[in-house]
Amino acid sequence: MTLILYGISNCDTVKKARRWLDDQGVAYRFHDVRKDGLDAARLQGWIDALGWEKLLNKAGTTFRKLPDAQKDGLDAASAKALMLEQPAMIRRPVVEASGTISVGFAAGDWQTRFAA
Repeated sequence: MTLILYGISNCDTVKKARRWLDDQGVAYRFHDVRKDGLDAARLQGWIDALGWEKLLNKAGTTFRKLPDAQKDGLDAASAKALMLEQPAMIRRPVVEASGTISVGFAAGDWQTRFAA
């Protein structure tokens, strides 16, 4: 199984997820969406699989700092544009593994899905 973990290296949740994978001996590749970039087609695949509402991190500082005019009336196209422009607005981590896509970290769920 090839597992790719997408996130931002200084994100606490991503750090926890990477530590968990390392502790469990699960092989993965880390892709920093801020440093390594994120193409529109991949983001669209995530949106198609999960929905933009689940991917957009409305609790994060980057989103909260947006002007109200940008936050109001969000739709799939405007949310995608925001996430491409500022990858910190993507909820983290996003994981691609065995043809599935998931977002967020929960040790119990990951134990079932990824631990050998």
